[in-house]
Amino acid sequence: MINLSIRFSRVWHRNFDVFVKYMYVSLIGNLGDPILYLVAMGFGLGTFLGTIEGVSYVQFLAPGIIVSAAMFAATYECTYMSFLKMIHLKTYDAIIVTPVNIEDVVVGDIVWGTSKALFSAGIVCVVVAACGLMHSAWALLLPLLILIVGFHFASLAMCVTSTCPNFDYYSYFFELFITPLFFFSGIFFPLTHFPPWLRLVAHCSPLTHAVELSRALIMGYPPPHAAISVSILIIPAIILFYVSIVRMKKRIIK
Repeated sequence: MINLSIRFSRVWHRNFDVFVKYMYVSLIGNLGDPILYLVAMGFGLGTFLGTIEGVSYVQFLAPGIIVSAAMFAATYECTYMSFLKMIHLKTYDAIIVTPVNIEDVVVGDIVWGTSKALFSAGIVCVVVAACGLMHSAWALLLPLLILIVGFHFASLAMCVTSTCPNFDYYSYFFELFITPLFFFSGIFFPLTHFPPWLRLVAHCSPLTHAVELSRALIMGYPPPHAAISVSILIIPAIILFYVSIVRMKKRIIK
């Protein structure tokens, strides 16, 4: 049985206070890669590629960079940072001796990971808009999409953390799952160039659907199969959210 209360907001607020204290260091880690990809590949490599699907390469690239920034921010927060607080800093142990219970701690961290996704991807959105790459009022819905993506990957990452024996374990998760998602979800090149079997696999990726929705919102055309894409992002996220709470509770109290 899950005993969740509004006290998870206390955990969120504690994480926020720590983030504000070390904000500038955190910004470099969360924003360096996406902005580097956008500038180096979009404005650099893109000058040699011409147009892709009728738009410049940087215009094609930007929507995917936004949602990938959300994915990475949420994933890092609920893997390495959550593991550090749980095992090495004993922050979880310190919190649960207060009226805040285990479920509140786990949910507070997932909600914080979602918030970090919104913050990191939101700044990338500002950079993209400043570069004149947003051409539709539908882009105002991007924060909602970013929240969904952040929640999905924060819940997934917490599930991984619930089984993680040490930091080295995360190398398998990032190298065998997160990195392939990043490169084979239609961010850098159209999925139509893939072999049919790989295209089918790519469409099983939640990030692929997030990229398609982001691209549609920024460019102002109807998202292809919008209901399916949203469902693939939300339904597994709810399941992963529940599973992560149950598994983390078993791990912490054993």
